[in-house]
Amino acid sequence: MKQTFTKEERLYEKKLMDQLFRYGKSFFVFPFKVFYQQLDTTAPYPAKILISVPKRNFNRAVDRNRIKRLVREAYRRNKVVLCPSGQKGPCRNPFLIGLIYTAKDHMDYVEVERKIILILQQLQKNYEQAPR
Repeated sequence: MKQTFTKEERLYEKKLMDQLFRYGKSFFVFPFKVFYQQLDTTAPYPAKILISVPKRNFNRAVDRNRIKRLVREAYRRNKVVLCPSGQKGPCRNPFLIGLIYTAKDHMDYVEVERKIILILQQLQKNYEQAPR
């Protein structure tokens, strides 16, 4: 799997966002509130991801963008955790993932990456337990 983050991996469609927040499940791994839902299709990517940093916690756009950039990079480098080992080609049942950063202070990249890995491992565990 390529370590890129293309437009088709971004969750930007309003219809899918509404579906995720209305029917999806959620859990919390500080500092992220994670919403997720599995799709019943195949796709060339393991997940479509939405990253949100509330303006209420970070008034300056520079700060919000920096956090989003760190989260995107951590996801890009570790998304291989979501695909079953050895799988080549399209992923079955990709996820819709919404990550909402809830902390009121900045985290460095190492901490963000550690949390993203925990989130992806929990999603993979949920994927393996899901009925097919």
